[in-house]
Amino acid sequence: MGYHPLTPDDCVLNRRDFLKRTGLGFGAMGLASILAQQPGNAAMNPMLPKGPHFAAKAKRVVHIFHNGGLSQVDSFDPKPALQTYAGQNLPTQNLRTERPTGAALPSPYAFKQYGQSGIPVSDLFPHLGECVDDMCIVRSMYADVPNHEPSLLLMNCGDARLIRPSVGSWVTYGLGTENQNLPGFISMCPNGYPIQESQNWQAGFLPGTFQGTYVNTAHTELEKLIENIENHYVANKSQREQLDLLHELNFRHEEARGKSDDLESRIQSFELAYRMQMDASDAFDISKEPEHIRTMYGDSVQSRQLLITRRLLERGVRFVQVWHGDGQPWDSHDDLEVNHKRLAMECDRGMAALLKDLKQRGMLEDTLVVCSGEFGRTPTVELPTPGANAGKVNGRDHNHYGFTVWLAGGGVKGGSIYGATDEFGFQAVENRVHVHDLHATMLHLLGFDHEKLTYRYAGRDFRLTDVHGELVHGIMA
Repeated sequence: MGYHPLTPDDCVLNRRDFLKRTGLGFGAMGLASILAQQPGNAAMNPMLPKGPHFAAKAKRVVHIFHNGGLSQVDSFDPKPALQTYAGQNLPTQNLRTERPTGAALPSPYAFKQYGQSGIPVSDLFPHLGECVDDMCIVRSMYADVPNHEPSLLLMNCGDARLIRPSVGSWVTYGLGTENQNLPGFISMCPNGYPIQESQNWQAGFLPGTFQGTYVNTAHTELEKLIENIENHYVANKSQREQLDLLHELNFRHEEARGKSDDLESRIQSFELAYRMQMDASDAFDISKEPEHIRTMYGDSVQSRQLLITRRLLERGVRFVQVWHGDGQPWDSHDDLEVNHKRLAMECDRGMAALLKDLKQRGMLEDTLVVCSGEFGRTPTVELPTPGANAGKVNGRDHNHYGFTVWLAGGGVKGGSIYGATDEFGFQAVENRVHVHDLHATMLHLLGFDHEKLTYRYAGRDFRLTDVHGELVHGIMA
């Protein structure tokens, strides 16, 4: 090998080379971390805040989910005709649902008018009734099928059958998040998963960094709420050094093999987990709230979830989903009167407190709150079916033909009712709103044209509403 003397140019390092060659390259990694936080570096950090298509009314979303199917005729859509036909067949033929149904089943709950708008709400939700002047009650929702699994996916992902990104994933894809030390999309469900499990908050074909972060809010201890949130063996400085080294190795691996969304998502998850150690500890600790605020929310698991929700929102989390519990708790095929009352008592106070709390902090006007199930319930009684219920005749079957969703804040027309079901509450007949229409309107309130918020995958541009969806102007202020 011949000898090549150094020239003056060989002794000159530019700043980038200097950072790469000194200190084992940690300087370059530090620079990359800093650059990733700067505007215009979405490729390095896809969760950086981004602007929507046009001026938005809402900046963040809360989706309260009554999984299992809240009965519309027992909550926000009173039907006196059911009392007239109590125990009798309806004068119209019963619509076909998942299981056979029989005679009309009147609501066991009384309805009362609330607020200046005089909107009727059943005595299931007396606290929430106090907030109706801030709510829009959409009584004319409809879905596609009367089964939990496809209806959950339709409400959460815009498609009843195929793997598609969830609404929260689309929102964080479009807007990023305001706090890089917390997930942009958090899904809270106590005691386990709902039906369809993590598919409800999946990223689908979007990069995995946009998937929802699941939190089991049955726990109160931080380390049980968020697994591995604290490292008891390595100091923060050492963790940072380990993570920087891992980042460099992953970066080299990715460069050698081409861009990999899976690897990039894993890298982002490592970074987020490290940054969460301080912010998450604070956000989920409701003991830091004044006593009068904790009293306003109440002491149920649902109340705690909703108070945590407010704390997450004010810390910049973009999309928070609040499930009532694992499985399908609102699925009252039997003993509806007892079960719906028990469930409502667990969440009524907390939901009202969330709306009031956001309002008193000036946050409700740019926070979109949506409360739904995957469908509603029949106005007729479910007939005993072996293996499907307990053989009682006091519950309701699934009903996708007509159900209720309520919204508040974030550009919604408060103190209003939109649409209507027939005189028995079986199907939507006036100003019908499909789930795709709801999604299109939610995105509009967040500043997006639902037809233009797309992602290129498998040779075509996909969107949350697929080839469907019409804006529901009547629910927007």
